[in-house]
Amino acid sequence: MPFHTNTLWSELEIGMEAEIRHVCSGDDFYVFANASGNMNPLHLPREDGDANGTPEAVAPAMWLGALISAVLGNFLPGPGTLYKSQALAFLERVHAGDEIVARVRLTDKGEGNTATFDTWVEDAAGKRVAVGEAVVIAPERRVRIDLRDVPGLTVNTHQHFDALLLRAAPLEPMPTAVIAPEDAASLGGAMLAYRQRLLAPILIGDRGRIAAAAQEIDADLTGIEVIDIPNHSQAAARAVQLVHEGRAKALMKGSLHTDDLLHHVVKRDGGLRTHRRLSHVFVMDVPGLDHLLMVTDAAINIAPTLEQKVDIVQNAINLAHALDIPEPKVGILSAVETVNPKIPSTIDAAVLSKMAERGQIQGGLVDGPLAMDNAIDLKAAKTKGISSAVAGQAQILVVPNLESGNMLAKELTFLAHAQAAGIVVGAQCPIILTSRADDERSRLASCAVAVMAAEWARGR
Repeated sequence: MPFHTNTLWSELEIGMEAEIRHVCSGDDFYVFANASGNMNPLHLPREDGDANGTPEAVAPAMWLGALISAVLGNFLPGPGTLYKSQALAFLERVHAGDEIVARVRLTDKGEGNTATFDTWVEDAAGKRVAVGEAVVIAPERRVRIDLRDVPGLTVNTHQHFDALLLRAAPLEPMPTAVIAPEDAASLGGAMLAYRQRLLAPILIGDRGRIAAAAQEIDADLTGIEVIDIPNHSQAAARAVQLVHEGRAKALMKGSLHTDDLLHHVVKRDGGLRTHRRLSHVFVMDVPGLDHLLMVTDAAINIAPTLEQKVDIVQNAINLAHALDIPEPKVGILSAVETVNPKIPSTIDAAVLSKMAERGQIQGGLVDGPLAMDNAIDLKAAKTKGISSAVAGQAQILVVPNLESGNMLAKELTFLAHAQAAGIVVGAQCPIILTSRADDERSRLASCAVAVMAAEWARGR
């Protein structure tokens, strides 16, 4: 309900009740921690507050009390209510994922517009987890508030990457040729994935520099194969050879230039080319968005032709399938949502949509041209009168060129606080490209995406 109104003190009758139902989430606990300053790790979903090896995600007791306050302040008596006192006893613990009900019942009316309520919180089975009594000053004037005027909050958590890592966890560590992991960042990413049992790395590069980087990050390379090839081009060539030999199932870029790596990947003789063009896909976890968002191509193809865009779209759809998105919604982006011959990207978008209808692109729902707003926001799509299965809910965004894609991905990362994983697809194996700016979770997510892509390809 966007509007709330109140019950005046004169209208209150003994026995009146009100309630709210709520499913606890980790985001609730993070908001409470930031608002209250209570950073007890027992209440933070990713933390192990009692050092037993498992995060607890216990609901803060006073957060339960805040739910009672919400019943009193929103419903009975409602807007204009002020607390005088609240007694609480906590009987059971509540955790993230639990459904709870906060209830109040009026038991007495007193002088000065005071009202006394029994208050309690119970779980989905009706068992009480908190009980108490509240005394409030009930309103004497009618108040009606529009909740749409209350600023919302977006919590910078990345539950989609959490789920991604959980899905990749049962899979066998993937043998991966890591080329030139000769600095702390590139070696650190490979070793992090090794410790998480995502990758089984084979390190190829200057042995001395790799050892120095390992010492810098305090990494133990015991049991990890190191192939000593100081020349970056030769190291990349050897990595490609390992894939052909069946010893490596993926490549991971270290501290060499991307072009030096891809030069050997795209060779017609001895490379890792397939019938489809290589393209890069950012897999992004955007706070506030209820699904993963994929952006392509923002790193490989500078100004792709229509023919190349067909491969870019198909590559992204296949990767979405690998990430358990059975029929991804693909929005072909342009500046506007109507075909305009003066804007070539709108013509490409329309052709790609028709090709998907005719089965020339398979496995996803493709629509375009779409502007960014009506690709991802249903309200914007409806305002523009766009009716399609993709508009307002695109899971894959196909950009017109590398410049726009790179800007979009970095805007989401640095302004919308998204985390970005990224791999190159369309080759005989996934290629993990990480950036020096990536944090640990982004590096891990890139590895998880590659592992799931390789597993999907094996099962085709």
